[in-house]
Amino acid sequence: MSKLNDKHHEQTIIKRGGGKHDHDEHGGAWKVAFADFCLALLSLFLVLWLMAAREKEAVQNMTKDAAAGQLEGPGKRPEIANAPSGSLIERFPTMRDGTGPAQSNGATADARVSYDSPADLKALSKKLEKMSEDAGLAANLQSEVTPYGLRVMLHDTDRQGMFMRGSALPTGRFARLLQKMGPLFAQMENQMLIVGHTDSVQYQFAEKTGMSNWALSSNRAMAARAQLLQGGMRTDSVLQVVGMADRAPLDAKQTDAGINRRIELMILTRAQSRSVAAMFGAPGATETLLDGVSVSAPAKAGDKNDDTASLRGQLAK
Repeated sequence: MSKLNDKHHEQTIIKRGGGKHDHDEHGGAWKVAFADFCLALLSLFLVLWLMAAREKEAVQNMTKDAAAGQLEGPGKRPEIANAPSGSLIERFPTMRDGTGPAQSNGATADARVSYDSPADLKALSKKLEKMSEDAGLAANLQSEVTPYGLRVMLHDTDRQGMFMRGSALPTGRFARLLQKMGPLFAQMENQMLIVGHTDSVQYQFAEKTGMSNWALSSNRAMAARAQLLQGGMRTDSVLQVVGMADRAPLDAKQTDAGINRRIELMILTRAQSRSVAAMFGAPGATETLLDGVSVSAPAKAGDKNDDTASLRGQLAK
């Protein structure tokens, strides 16, 4: 009997664990999952914050662009972006006005250089050619010394254009070249004409949209001026901005050739600048045209200062 009881007790022995609970059988896996969830949620918030910041920046730039529609005065002129922005939203950084650091390039009135003689204009031409060569646009620049000054032609080629086709948006290389020319022009006393030219290809539906080569050439000339100002050129360095559409092709036989799409910078001599300014300035100033012949604003008929008869006598000589 004693042996039977001992055998029964051996069979009913209960083994207990080391104090584990029911929920401990899953281990620490839930902690890893919770950490992954928190990390994903943090990443989502970070992406949303970056998107909101970029959208706010774009709205602010668009507001500045709309408020800076004027080209002169204290307003700010938007610069046309010319480098990849890394986003589908284009950026429009604003250039500094005439009172900002863009004008403080050391080109004071005493330090300005005057290019009037053919030798001086040729030296200026060499500097511009070197800049275009450094920019990889040596084939896109031609210059010529004329009686009026230095004629600089920046034109398209089959391999490189100055602007996006059909628009006034300059290519990156062309924009950077103009900006590098800015400090050089800031140091000169001469004034210039900026003339835009297009080829003979016309816009489709021009009657409905109102867009034409006249508007395109004018807009491109203004875009070139904006890039020069962005580079540091003074505002008074430009005497006139003109758009000539396709009326003055360099290649008259092939009017749609790339060389006809160009921007011309006419660096005027000081005497020629005065003549152009007098042509469009207030009447009354006398300018000598030929030996013994001058022109001035005629007085009204019957006035004691009526010099019409005197002017006719000069022209009849």
